[in-house]
Formats: sequence, structure tokens, C-alpha cells
Amino acid sequence: MNIFVFDIETIPDVDAGRKIYGLEDTNDGHVANIMFHKRRQQSGTEFLKLHLHKIVAISVVLRTSDQFRVWSLGYEQSDEKEIIERFFNGIDKYVPTIVSWNGKSFDMPVLHYRALKHGVNCQRYWELGDTDQSFKGNNYISRYHHRHTDLMDLIAGYNPQAYAPLEEIATILGFPGKMGMSGEKVWDAYQQGNVVGIRNYCETDVLNTYLIYLRFRLMTGQLLEQEYQQEMDFMRHSLEKENKKHFKEFLSAWQS
Repeated sequence: MNIFVFDIETIPDVDAGRKIYGLEDTNDGHVANIMFHKRRQQSGTEFLKLHLHKIVAISVVLRTSDQFRVWSLGYEQSDEKEIIERFFNGIDKYVPTIVSWNGKSFDMPVLHYRALKHGVNCQRYWELGDTDQSFKGNNYISRYHHRHTDLMDLIAGYNPQAYAPLEEIATILGFPGKMGMSGEKVWDAYQQGNVVGIRNYCETDVLNTYLIYLRFRLMTGQLLEQEYQQEMDFMRHSLEKENKKHFKEFLSAWQS
């Protein structure tokens, strides 16, 4: 079984903001501030509606029968369309179980809107069993199918009142959690040109998610204790070989 853990980072879609609010001659920063202000008036929060997000990073952990990899799709200079195409190409290639934290409520709806905007072909992802019968009882779209395992939704028993933040669950379990950045800081980092920092932060998020996924598989009997320890050791060894600063910091903060 191929496992594909993913996370996205987003910024305001200022081009959409210009069109919706008639701000053609306004700079990006001011457009974003207007979008935040209007959203705050509507809901009391600056968190934009999902169709007004633009993806600047998608990071993934890929676990196959013989490898563990973590990376951010595309390059620092890659545009949004290329990043999204690479994500869905990975689903086409590996037909994996995709794993997320809140992915069914946030990451995937944003990806749907952005793929729609750019005309990205993601036919395999949208398969519901019409051409491949194996998808009829287990596809990426249904909330109650595990081909997309949204850990936050599943562990909460599909009860929104029981939802918990990734950082807090990771911390409770002795995993590193957030390390110096959060989703709220991504727009500021992007304006400062710190795309590398955003991608590195996103990679640590998927590492936390993968560790929680391993604990979930231990809890549900999909892994025995020895297998669970072997998976964590394999992950540690794989990250050590990468010899990257943010991975070293992650390993240093990993308590168990």
C-alpha cells in the first residue's frame, strides 16, 4: 500500500479579490487587507472562504514498500498550476491512500477550486467507480471512505465538536508540532519572499501528520508495536540521510 500524506499552505487570492471587489488599481497588500477586513465584518474572523485561497506550497510524505520521502512539490519558482498538477499526477501514478489533517474540510476543497480555475485534469482522483469498480466502495471523495483518510475527522468520530488542532495532538503525543511558523504567518512570509521557509514549514506539518497516522494505525491494530517502532526508526533514518537543517531541528524536537 502506498501512503501519500499531504498538506497545503495558502495565501489570499488577490487576483480574485481585485475582480470581486473592483480593486483593479490596488496593490496586493492592500487588496489582501480589504479581503481580510470584509471577511472579519462577515464572520468575526479573517480566515477567508475557501474559494479565495491560493496555494503556494504542497508538501507530501510518500511511503511505499521500500522508501520514505518527504518534499515539497515543484520548485520555489513553480506557479500554482504546476504544483497542483504534480499533486494529482502523484495520485495517478501511485493510486495511494492519501492522509491529511482536516484535508476533507480545507485542503481538498481548496485544491478542487484551484484545479477548476487552472483546468487541471485530475480524473483518477474523481473516480467514483464508473470506470474502475475498485473505487465504488472506497474512493477519494466520500467522507466515510478511507482512500482519503482525514485523521482529524476520523479520530473525532466525524463530530466537529471533537475536532482538535494538529499542533496540540502532535504535542500531546510527544511529536514536534509547529516549529517557528504557523498558517497565520504564511502571508507575511510570502510577502517577504520567504517561499523556502513556507515550504520547510509545510514539510514539518506533514511529518507530524505522518507520525500521528502511524500512532493511529497502531491504535487500530494495523501495526503491531514492533512494526510501529520499525516505521519510526525508518523515518528517523531517512530524515537523517537528508541532512537538511529543518529536518535536523525536527528530529531534535522529537521526544519519542
